[in-house]
This record gives sequence, C-alpha cells and structure tokens, in this order.
Amino acid sequence: MREKPPPKPLALVGTPAEPGATAIPPPKTLGAAGRTLWRSIQAEFSITDSGGYAVLTVACEALDRADGLRKCINEDGEVIALRSGPKVHPAIKEELACRAFVTRALGRLGVLDEPLKATGRPLKGHGWDPFQ
Repeated sequence: MREKPPPKPLALVGTPAEPGATAIPPPKTLGAAGRTLWRSIQAEFSITDSGGYAVLTVACEALDRADGLRKCINEDGEVIALRSGPKVHPAIKEELACRAFVTRALGRLGVLDEPLKATGRPLKGHGWDPFQ
C-alpha cells in the first residue's frame, strides 16, 4: 500500500523575493486600510508562521477599526456639542488606542526593528573635526 505524502507546511510557501513564490492573501474580513497594511508587510517580510499570521491579522483589523473611527470623527467633528458644553469627541481616544495597538503588534512581529541608518564611525573628512 502506498503512503500519502505529508501536507506541505505553510512555511514552505516562500518569500515574495524568491522566484515563483506566492504571497499569502489577506483575510476576507479586512477593510481597505487593513488589506493595504497586510500587503505591504507581506511584500517586505513574508510572515508565514501561524503566530505571526494571527498577530498581523489582529493588527490589520485594529487599523480598520481606527480608520472607521477616524471617519466617524471627521463626520461629527473633533469637538462635539453637549448640553453641558463642548467636549472632545470620545472616539478620538479609541482611535489613538487602536493605532497604538497596531504599532505594538508590528513591533512584536519584528518589522519595526530594522536600523534606520547605518551605524558606526563616519568616514574621515565628514562632520565636525575638533582638531581643526
């Protein structure tokens, strides 16, 4: 009797930089902002492990929620009128919390850890010289 081959793990999908690789599509539940974030992160980092997939999904959903809250704030105005007087829109706090969560989640994924500039000593002749 012939044995069935084991299923291919998700990690063998490949990275977009490899020829013939396929990127994991975004979940169907994501809105426009979440899909954009998903595609940009997957294009650069190709997250294929199940934990990373879950964290990225939740981060994209939080970005969609922040985007929806921003639309609500834009419609109502940042300051709303109440009987007791003007008040800052309560959704502003929630929008900032969602955006902060997205940043923390992306930090957990390690996509924010790339150096912004090269480190090390500058080349001779560049910058300030105290002995001139």
